[in-house]
Amino acid sequence: MRSSNPVFSRRGFTRGDSYAGFGAPGAQGARQQGGNPYGQQAPGSPYAQPQQGGNPYAAGGQPLTPEQMEEMYAGPAAGPAQTGRMTIDDVVMRTAMTLGVVVLGAILGWFALPDSYGLAIGAALIAFVLAMVQSFKRTPMPALILGYAIFEGVFLGVISNMYNERWQGAPVQAVLGTMAVFAGMLFAYRTRLIRVTARYARIGMAIAVGFLLAMVVNLLFYAFGSGNGLGLTTGPLGIVFCLLGIGLGAFFLSLDFKQVEDGIRFGAPQNESWFAAFGLTVSLVWIYLEILRLISILRD
Repeated sequence: MRSSNPVFSRRGFTRGDSYAGFGAPGAQGARQQGGNPYGQQAPGSPYAQPQQGGNPYAAGGQPLTPEQMEEMYAGPAAGPAQTGRMTIDDVVMRTAMTLGVVVLGAILGWFALPDSYGLAIGAALIAFVLAMVQSFKRTPMPALILGYAIFEGVFLGVISNMYNERWQGAPVQAVLGTMAVFAGMLFAYRTRLIRVTARYARIGMAIAVGFLLAMVVNLLFYAFGSGNGLGLTTGPLGIVFCLLGIGLGAFFLSLDFKQVEDGIRFGAPQNESWFAAFGLTVSLVWIYLEILRLISILRD
C-alpha cells in the first residue's frame, strides 16, 4: 500500500473497478487473487488464499467440520498483535507521529532558523530525496519517513515564518484551511459523496501531471528571464492555479483514504500503516502550501 501521491508512488491502484492499475506489475496478480492486493504471499501466509475462492475460513480447500467451527468460536479472539494486520488505530497512531515530527521541524525552522531561505530550500531537497528513496522501497522504512518529516517541517517552518512577516496570520489561516479540506474530504468519502473508481483516479492523475508540468515550465521561465514566469503565481491566473492545486491535494487525500480502507479490509501487514501515514502527510503538506500561496495572492 504505497503512498497514492503520484510523486511518491509506484504501486498505485490494483483492485478491479475501484482501483486504477495503470499497468502496474501487481494489477493482474491482484485480479487473480479476487481483488486482494495482499494475496500474493508465500504458501501458508494468511493473506494467500486464492485457492479458497476468497473464503478465509476454509481449511485446506475443505469446509470446516462442526467440531472445528466450535473450537474456533471457543478460542480467544485474535487481535491486531496476533494477526499482524493493519488497523485504523495503527494508521492514526503513525500518522499522528509523522505529523508530530513535521510540527517539531516547523517549530525549529520558525524560531531557530528564521529568514534562511537557502536553508529552507536545502531542507526541502533533502526531504524530497528521502521521500523518493522511500517510494522505491518495497517495505516502509520508518527512519526514512520520519527523516522526510523533520526536514519537510524545517522547510515549512522557515517558509511559514517568511510568509507571516509579510502577510500576518497567513500560516494560521493556512493550517485552518488544511484542516477544513481534510475534514470535508473525509466526510465526503465516508458518506460516499466521492467514490474512488478507476475513471476517477485516471482523470485526477492526468490533471495532476498537467499541473506539475505547468509549474515546472513556469519555474523555468522564471529562472531564465521572465520575471513573473507564466503568471501562475500572481493575479487571477495564480488564484485559479492555487485552487486547482488545493483540489488536487483533496484528490490525493481521497486516494489515501481508499488505500487505507482497502488495506484494512484485505488484511494488509501492520507495517503498511507507515505507507498510509507517509501518503497522508505528503497530501496535507501539499494542501497547506497551496492554501498558503492562495492567501498571499488574495492579500497581496
